[in-house]
Amino acid sequence: MTALTVRLPDEKHRRLKALAKSRGTPLNRLIDEMTTLMLVEFDAQTRFAARSARGAGQESAALALLDKALQK
Repeated sequence: MTALTVRLPDEKHRRLKALAKSRGTPLNRLIDEMTTLMLVEFDAQTRFAARSARGAGQESAALALLDKALQK
């Protein structure tokens, strides 16, 4: 595991500590959970962009498949 030093304004640090306390979790765990959520969102955006790029120029074929699916 890696240690990371982050510089935050005192007010933000105080509020994060209060948030962690209200959730009954240590501040380190709160930060870990927040970064996990951000990475999941980043991964989803990356996958969406890659899939979107693969489908570029195939809009009419995709709409035809959608029409076919909706007719059933």
